[in-house]
Amino acid sequence: MSTAPVFDPAGIRNYALVTAAYWGFTITDGALRMLVLLYFHTLGYTPLEVAMLFLFYEIFGIVTNLFGGWIGSQFGVKLTLYGGIALQIGALLLLTPVSAAWPVALAVPYVMVAQAVSGIAKDLTKMSSKSAIRLVIPQNAQASLFKWVAILTGSKNALKGVGFFVGSVLLAAFGYVSALLIMASGLLLVLLSSRWLPAGMGKIKQKVKFQQLFSKTPEINLLSGARFFLFGARDVWFVVGLPVFLYSGLGWSFEQVGGFLALWVIGYGIVQSLAPTLLRRLGSGRPPQASTIRFWTGFLIAIPAAIAIALQLNRPAGQTIVVGLMVFGIVFAFNSAVHSYLVLAYTEDDKVALNVGFYYMANAGGRLAGTVLSGLVFQFYGLVGCLWVSTLFVLLAELITLKLPNPQAGHAA
Repeated sequence: MSTAPVFDPAGIRNYALVTAAYWGFTITDGALRMLVLLYFHTLGYTPLEVAMLFLFYEIFGIVTNLFGGWIGSQFGVKLTLYGGIALQIGALLLLTPVSAAWPVALAVPYVMVAQAVSGIAKDLTKMSSKSAIRLVIPQNAQASLFKWVAILTGSKNALKGVGFFVGSVLLAAFGYVSALLIMASGLLLVLLSSRWLPAGMGKIKQKVKFQQLFSKTPEINLLSGARFFLFGARDVWFVVGLPVFLYSGLGWSFEQVGGFLALWVIGYGIVQSLAPTLLRRLGSGRPPQASTIRFWTGFLIAIPAAIAIALQLNRPAGQTIVVGLMVFGIVFAFNSAVHSYLVLAYTEDDKVALNVGFYYMANAGGRLAGTVLSGLVFQFYGLVGCLWVSTLFVLLAELITLKLPNPQAGHAA
């Protein structure tokens, strides 16, 4: 006879504190991305130069996820979470001196360094919040784990969409420097109001050797490989190619570009939050299995290919992009929600920070590849080229997921 899972009130409070801090951070992260992209595009930077501005953001995200997981396991996720918020404030302030008077040869490396700080900050906070879920959900609550992961991840993506809109509006209304200072002030309030998380949350007793950072189970390795190509497939056309195409190719304004991308990410986040309920109605009611991610990844392959073919056939570009991006967002949301659940379902409590850090290192690696290719491919082959690379990346992710086993009951149930 099964018993209902028992939730620790203190654990729920801790989860709420982590989530609230992460939400505040996420808005500024999305706003900063849109702010930098639009501002430097208007200064005359090429798509490849704009992509280079985010290069260190992604590279240092890879390093941070690897070593951030180790730091979190040794010192607790409070240090990594609030350290990340403090670093983001520093990154925002570092970007304020940059102006149109700076030569490209100076501005690009300087902004790359500031974005490196922001990348470290983002992945420290993300790793901390995702690890906290595994520590709060009881071991006998597999379905609850999927639901809570989906709610956190979906709400984060919805708020990042809000951040896209906030960044574009702040740029249009207050200008580049004032927008950065407003965001830094808001994050400072988040940092000052979030002091009650226990210091030892997520800390493990034994010391972790360096080689253990890379020694993972086959399930984590396979899922991380699939994650690399999945998020590379999104960012190869979403990071640089799409917003530049909307602004320069279709003649949209700052507010229109930021507003549309914001609505897309918000909708994507809502679908991700609802994924457990929707999948339960569409399927057997069980938590996701390996076959679940294989289905949704296989479905995703056709969407960027269909958008590319429609554009090559000279279908109306605006309509094609809007409709295609909506379908892509819905299917991608299911993929991301199931991925975020599976990494915790494959993970034991005492390894959660290490495994989540390693997994999101692969996630950051995919974003890095996607970001660089987004600027490079768009500059030479346009948005259609970006979409075909996206199709290839999703296909590779699907091939990797073919080898994934089902989660073991001892880990997540």
